[in-house]
Amino acid sequence: MAFTPRGPEASFFEVLDRHRASLLAALRRGGEEPAGGGMRLASSSEVLSSIEKIIQDIVTSLARNEAPAFTIDNRSSWENIKFEDSVGLHMVSHCTTRKIKSDSPKSVKNFALILKIFSMIYKLVQSNTYATKRDIYYTDSQLFGNQTVVDNIINDISCMLKVPRRSLHILSTSKGLIAGDLKYLEEDGTKVNCTRATAVAVPSNIQGIQNLITDAKFLLIVEKDATFQRLLDDNFCNKMSPCIMVTGKGVPDVNTRLLIKKLWDTFHIPVFTLVDADPHGIEIMCIYKYGSMAMSFEAHNLTVPAIRWLGLLPSDIKRLNIPKGTLIPLTKRDQMKLDSILKRPYITCQPFWRKEMEIMADSKMKAEIQALTFLSSDYLSRVYLPNKLKFGGWI
Repeated sequence: MAFTPRGPEASFFEVLDRHRASLLAALRRGGEEPAGGGMRLASSSEVLSSIEKIIQDIVTSLARNEAPAFTIDNRSSWENIKFEDSVGLHMVSHCTTRKIKSDSPKSVKNFALILKIFSMIYKLVQSNTYATKRDIYYTDSQLFGNQTVVDNIINDISCMLKVPRRSLHILSTSKGLIAGDLKYLEEDGTKVNCTRATAVAVPSNIQGIQNLITDAKFLLIVEKDATFQRLLDDNFCNKMSPCIMVTGKGVPDVNTRLLIKKLWDTFHIPVFTLVDADPHGIEIMCIYKYGSMAMSFEAHNLTVPAIRWLGLLPSDIKRLNIPKGTLIPLTKRDQMKLDSILKRPYITCQPFWRKEMEIMADSKMKAEIQALTFLSSDYLSRVYLPNKLKFGGWI
């Protein structure tokens, strides 16, 4: 059953509206990467030609009695990553590479697996059919060993051919959820209405969705599914209507990131994150905003630098007098993660983020969003979020 929006008075959204106006002004000043700055969707014939050229190079090497090798951009080195405030983390145009050699005992299996997946991609594109990464893994799970091997090879191939994964006819299985003021049409013509009482799964083909409609004043990204479900139970989307909520259920999959990017590009509404006040939550927020090293080759299609940190802020813990008994000591791993984030290039342009992380480092404590239930069971949806949104409590 659809809910009947009964959101706050118009005056509630005054600060949000001013924030949106400032975001739009920044876009007009050229504060955003121009559309089309990233990987474009390649045609089937272009993808097939690129694969044929790679195979032809292998054949040529063999004809010369040379051991063929794949040359792949090194996605695991910060030397190859450039930071721009308008894009996030993206690969430099001339980066260092690594070779996957067919005559090296260390890489011969990986060479063969890349060749096998190239063959599968060629057949998919040629027949205009699609497969998920999971489908590819299960064609020969014993050979691949684990799903991560397949995932990494597909990313390497995407990077090698300079095309997004969608152009390879490979889809990711979505784990994210959407709720709130959003309607759209899927590629097969299915009408989707996210204003239902239960959340809708993020579609597996984000590029294919069209006719997106919303009056939302903001988009809230929720780190954890448990928090997302609690907000649904508290009727948050109704009380704060019109708005949209999305969760990637922890570290977001590519489809959830593509959806956030599409909503931002289409509507340019304020986007906020609600994450735990811990290094892991901050890391997840950074992935949505600035991207990750592993997917930096596709940053233009995935990052939303306009995202703001709404909560839970480490400074909120003291401000709200959350008792120490509900806090959790930082582990050695947490401290290492925090140190790593503080050294990243984008932190230099986020002094307020740095201050919050230094508060966490000094206190040596972290807090989950659930710590707010100490104040009252519905404090998050009834007090914390409405006040943050009304008075501009984001950084």
